[in-house]
Amino acid sequence: MVFWIASVAGLAIAYLFGSIPTGYLAGKLLGGIDIREHGSRSTGATNVLRTLGKGPALAVLLVDVLKGVAAIVFARWLHAFLTPPAGSDPQGFVSWAVCLAGLAVLLGHGRSIWLNFTGGKSAATGLGVLLALSWPIGLGAAAVFCVVLAISRIVSLSSMLAALTAIALACALEQPLPYRLLVIAGGLYVIARHRANIRRLMAGTEPRLGQGRPGSKTEPQV
Repeated sequence: MVFWIASVAGLAIAYLFGSIPTGYLAGKLLGGIDIREHGSRSTGATNVLRTLGKGPALAVLLVDVLKGVAAIVFARWLHAFLTPPAGSDPQGFVSWAVCLAGLAVLLGHGRSIWLNFTGGKSAATGLGVLLALSWPIGLGAAAVFCVVLAISRIVSLSSMLAALTAIALACALEQPLPYRLLVIAGGLYVIARHRANIRRLMAGTEPRLGQGRPGSKTEPQV
């Protein structure tokens, strides 16, 4: 019973890590504004960049990445002290626990309890999960993001192609089944959070970095 209670508590903590509304807090603390009422109305680093500037945006990006790292590290640490049910595979339990913690932190970022279950696109937090889960996959996804962003200057396109790259690498490299399932589910979740961006990309109206007036209330969300 203790094992299951601790496991559920661990998932709740991973969710709470993800639910920290970094961009919202940056707006309140650094600009005295609700960032959801400015720019693209997103709480992500892109809108922070357009609304508050490079320094706050970098801080938000780093914290969002660290949220994903923290959730995976915490799950591994917690289950190192727990004894799984008799007759079960301890390593298998840890792998599944890490998988669920990764999903929980992504859900927390995208559906934050502190923002009435709204939030960001989970791309940066997903990168943190990847780096803590398997650094080659994380670095591969980050490299694709940077290359696509340098060429296109479209954050949403870069994020979605990075998610697809992570899925491809997870399937190509030797990884435990729970980790593969986490990367596939997490990558698809990040892409699904970009539904509006996909529609704008198809229509040719998706904004690029540097476009739009900072603080504009009519700027499309990225």
